[in-house]
Amino acid sequence: MSTIIEVVDVHKQYGRKVTAVGGVTTKLESGRATGIVGESGSGKSTLGKMIVGLTAPTSGQILVDGRDLSRLLERRPGRLEYRRKVQLVAQDTTTTFDPRRVVREAIRRPAQILGGLDEKAADAAVDAIIDELGIAPELVERFPHQLSGGQRQRLSIARALVVGPDILVCDEAVSALDVSAQAVVLNLLKGYVKTHSLGLVFISHGLPATAFITDDLLVMNRGKVVESGETMAILDAPSNDYTQTLIGAYQAMEAAA
Repeated sequence: MSTIIEVVDVHKQYGRKVTAVGGVTTKLESGRATGIVGESGSGKSTLGKMIVGLTAPTSGQILVDGRDLSRLLERRPGRLEYRRKVQLVAQDTTTTFDPRRVVREAIRRPAQILGGLDEKAADAAVDAIIDELGIAPELVERFPHQLSGGQRQRLSIARALVVGPDILVCDEAVSALDVSAQAVVLNLLKGYVKTHSLGLVFISHGLPATAFITDDLLVMNRGKVVESGETMAILDAPSNDYTQTLIGAYQAMEAAA
C-alpha cells in the first residue's frame, strides 16, 4: 500500500466565526477504506469536498503524490489529471444523470473527457465496468427516471470507476437506500477496493455501514478529528467521550427499532 493523498493540518473557515474544519491531518492509502463519521455539522462533508477539490482549504495542505493540490488545480491539465485520479459519489444521484439522456451517455462522457477515449472505446469501457460490477447491461440503456434509487447509485459508482480513479470519495452514498440496496452497494464497493487497490473515503453518519466497509476511521466533532485509528479497534473500545456517546446513541436507536 502507498500513500496517495496526504492531508496536512487542513482548516476551512467561512467568514470570521464559522470553522467547518479545524486542523485535520490524515493519509489516504491505496487498497484501504477510510471512514469519516460524525453528526451533521461535524465537518466531515466539508473535509470530503476539500479532498475532491471542490473547495480549497483556508490553510494547511493537501498533497497528491507529494504535490500541492492547490497548485495542481491551477491549470487545466492538472485539473483533468486530478478529476481522473479522485472521483466523487454523492448521495443525490439526480445531478449525476441528465434526465433527457440514457444512462450510458453519462457513464461514457468521463471516459471520453478524462480518459481520452473515442466513442467506440468509451462504450467498451462502459460495458467492461458494468460487467465487472455485476450490473445488468440493459440498465444503462434506460433513462434515470426508469431506475430505482439503488440502481441509480450503482450506476453512479460505475460512472466514477470507469476512468480508473486512485481514490473514490463516497459522501453519504448509501444513506438514502433501503437495507437490501445498501448491502448490494457496500459489497460492490468493498470488493472493488481490494481487487483494484482503490483508496476509498466513506463519509457517513451510519456506523453499521462504516464498520462493514472501512479499515480506518476518523471520528469528527465540531470540525476536529477527536479519535482516529483502525475502525474495529475504535468501535470496540472507543477512548474519546464523544465517540462513546456517538456509539451509544446508535446502539440505543437499534435497540428501540
